[in-house]
Amino acid sequence: MECVYVTTGSMTHAGTFDNIFITLIGTQGVSERAKLDSYGRDFKTGMKVKYKVITRFTLANLLLIRLEKDNLMFLPENDWFCSLVKVRTPEKDVIHFPCYRWMAEGEVIELREAKGLCVFAIILWPLHWFSVNLCVPSSSSRWTEFKTGLPQHAFFQEPLSLPSVVRFSFTKDMDSAFNCSTALGEIKMKKLVKKPDQWVQMEDMKSAFWSSRTAVSEYVQLHWMDDDFFGYQLLNGSNPMMLRRCTELPLNFAVTNGMVQPFLESGTSLTLEMKQGNIFLCDYKRLADLPTQFINGKQQYVAAPLCLLYKNQVGKLLPIAIQLQQQASEDNPVFLPSDSEYDWLLAKLYVRNADCLEHQASFYLRTHLAETFTVLKIRVVSVSIYCLLWLDFFLIHLQKHIWLLVPHTRYTLQINTLIRNRLIGPVGANTSIGDEGMTNLIKKALSDLTYSSLCLPEDISGRGLESIPNFFYRDDGLRLWSFINDFVRSMVEFYYQSDSDVQQDTELQDWIKEIFIHGFLDTVEEVIKCVTMVIFTVSAQHSALRAGQFDYGSWFPNAPGSLKQPPPTSKGNSDKNTLLDTLPDMNTSAYLVSVFWLLSKPSSDLVPLGQYPEDYFCQMAPQKRIRDFQAELSFFSESINDRNKGLQVPYTYMCPDNISNSVSI
Repeated sequence: MECVYVTTGSMTHAGTFDNIFITLIGTQGVSERAKLDSYGRDFKTGMKVKYKVITRFTLANLLLIRLEKDNLMFLPENDWFCSLVKVRTPEKDVIHFPCYRWMAEGEVIELREAKGLCVFAIILWPLHWFSVNLCVPSSSSRWTEFKTGLPQHAFFQEPLSLPSVVRFSFTKDMDSAFNCSTALGEIKMKKLVKKPDQWVQMEDMKSAFWSSRTAVSEYVQLHWMDDDFFGYQLLNGSNPMMLRRCTELPLNFAVTNGMVQPFLESGTSLTLEMKQGNIFLCDYKRLADLPTQFINGKQQYVAAPLCLLYKNQVGKLLPIAIQLQQQASEDNPVFLPSDSEYDWLLAKLYVRNADCLEHQASFYLRTHLAETFTVLKIRVVSVSIYCLLWLDFFLIHLQKHIWLLVPHTRYTLQINTLIRNRLIGPVGANTSIGDEGMTNLIKKALSDLTYSSLCLPEDISGRGLESIPNFFYRDDGLRLWSFINDFVRSMVEFYYQSDSDVQQDTELQDWIKEIFIHGFLDTVEEVIKCVTMVIFTVSAQHSALRAGQFDYGSWFPNAPGSLKQPPPTSKGNSDKNTLLDTLPDMNTSAYLVSVFWLLSKPSSDLVPLGQYPEDYFCQMAPQKRIRDFQAELSFFSESINDRNKGLQVPYTYMCPDNISNSVSI
């Protein structure tokens, strides 16, 4: 006889009236299917109930349990959230079977013990024990295309078509109301969306957006025209991905030493400053030749600028030259800080527009398309990387615990489904380049994306940004990468004790091959790096690219998604009216700000980086490693908060307390 302890989740509506059945599977046999039934209601929210399961013969070592859920008579069907099952064997051993997932009517799931066993360690298990899960295909592990040429995504069109295991909790679902209309009401801009009119004066913008300000957005409104703040944003704003050190001017950039000499320190030159590593470049060439659209019956425009910046002796990063189109010509002048106030401001405005568009493409591609990892882990990864890679969604298909990645994929499939249905359309419809142009931009960005660029240390060194000061995205990000890497190393090396273990884990290799076509993880070190990259991408990187959008974009002249006038082809013709003529109309501005608000809003039930509410690990060594990781992150949060007290513009987007474990918004 075995004692079975079943815990129902504590979230709203986690319980069920339905019948739950259990089967125990050991190395020497399988128990009879037994109904879990005690006195009173069994599966109430937050309840832990003890059951006795009688076995007529010894099962020897317990390997699996099988749970089944059937509807109780004529009662309405309701999903059940099973948190944990513990089994006390006749030998007094207590074996943990983590579940932490929703279970629907007629569903059958198999759970394995909370120990990381590699494929080659369980290869002798009888195959028929796994028939339920291994032979039933799931749409959750199938691919489909959202836009031609973009990475494929999970085969779901609507959130309600998602399996219960990957959907929002009831609390999250009630709070999400994930649409632009809700956002417009929250930030008090519903009246503006009915006005396809041009802004008459800057003061009107200030009053319109006053109710939705933050401390950072107030600073942005006051300083968006300042050159030093322009440079600061390229380091620590919502898009720190475009800047790179310039050692040689692009041939299509018509800037000369004489043009920029007045903006450098005395006694130096552009050539010398490039050699010393003080010249930087933002090249928005991917925007060249993209289609544009009409909004409110007005043609919209986009530039493809090159922007040269200089790090001066006090460490400020300042723009010193802007060329608005890629091909040098007489009607494509190089704008300079010495030009008239509005010529220079207008040139920077086109750069900010380009940066806004690049950011939306980068944000979607670099973080939300981590769904690729999610679906693939659902499909092919097994127990081996269970305690290495945690994936909530593996439970749908192979029931293979990728336990180190499970918290880092929470809600990813549903949030991506919502974004594809409700946000990408409004974003494209209210930008210069429209939906078609945004799709083409993401395609171009995808062609430039490399594995190295997803690994922060290599990305920073590849862009030559190791030593530029006041680069908090880099400083905080590298510390987080190091903490995550050390944590992953301790976990991976606990389960993979040699390179041959990695090479023999066929399901790990299959997962990697599906992602990259050709597998490349042959060593423990490569597994550690890959898992670190995945966790960093869906947590810290997602936060860095997401959380600042409203701070830096709610004052929309600082991040205009669309512009109504073509880039200037000469100097000396711009004034205040030119700026107002160029900025997007009232309704366009309001829609874009509402999107920024939605994407920046913290999740209602955020689980911070390093917090693992689910009890997946029963062994003392992994539990200690988790506690050590949490202690490091807690100390780092305190140090960031202390640093930010001395900053005019605090950088909070990589503070562990503010980082979600997963792409959940």
